[in-house]
Amino acid sequence: MTLGYDGKLYILAFDHRGSFQTKMFGIEGDPTPAETETITDAKKLIFEGMAKIVERGADPAATGVLVDEQFGGDIPELAKDLGLKLARPIEKSGLSEFDFQYGDAFSEHIEADDADFSKVLVRLNPDGDADTNQRQLDRLKRLADWLHDHDRKFLFELLVPAEPDQLEAVGGDSNRYDAELRPELMRRAIAQIHDHGIDVDVWKIEGVDAREHAEMLIAQTRTGEGREGVTSVLLGRGASDEKVDHWLRQAAPVEGFIGFAIGRSIWWDALKGFLAGDLERAAASDQIADNYLRFVKVYDDAKREALV
Repeated sequence: MTLGYDGKLYILAFDHRGSFQTKMFGIEGDPTPAETETITDAKKLIFEGMAKIVERGADPAATGVLVDEQFGGDIPELAKDLGLKLARPIEKSGLSEFDFQYGDAFSEHIEADDADFSKVLVRLNPDGDADTNQRQLDRLKRLADWLHDHDRKFLFELLVPAEPDQLEAVGGDSNRYDAELRPELMRRAIAQIHDHGIDVDVWKIEGVDAREHAEMLIAQTRTGEGREGVTSVLLGRGASDEKVDHWLRQAAPVEGFIGFAIGRSIWWDALKGFLAGDLERAAASDQIADNYLRFVKVYDDAKREALV
């Protein structure tokens, strides 16, 4: 199987589970059936925004949804009917250490979903606890091998949280950590993942403030035999529009970036407004569609301007 993905990919991410039910709905622990129905309907509203962007002429083949099995309802079937790309999370929600949502049955769920991408969210700092990193890498190797043995694409969301001494080195300033330390730590984390024999098709990575850092990361994702087709998308991390715009403008002109996978920055305020009774359902889904398409325009404009 050839590694990588050829084509644009603009993903709306709403696979949030534990954080979604607690921060959006204030529900702790396992939700009741009624609460599950409410959360599932909220995700359906988010998807309704994606259906509208297709009505407005967006290319379905470049448009993706990342949605979970727990609260996703019939969204996967609806997405496929519209020709959208479907990504499904594999990780257990709310853990600092990667593990499989469905344990040894992970492969059964992947085959049942038949999604275009299987996605993991992994928090890995190369200077973090060695035993924790080793356990994560072993599990990820098992997953990557299974996916590629079965001709399936691997979408890898890499977060590199600061270790206490790293944050202390920048005076406790998370913005300085992002700008000064995180890019190189991300590069080292990707190298560590590669060294463990883990191959990824599409990296979903945090934005960086300088274009040279985006170029460095792309170079690392493609280091090694057979990785020349590996690509990356930028995640939003729930940041402000201004911050995400800046990250998009740094990444878009770099060969190897093919789009984004943005979530809360697109749908959070609209959904909050609907749940508070300040927005009608149609207005909320319109706002989600508008936000998504605006980020697509920022990305496409930055890529086009770099070619002039």
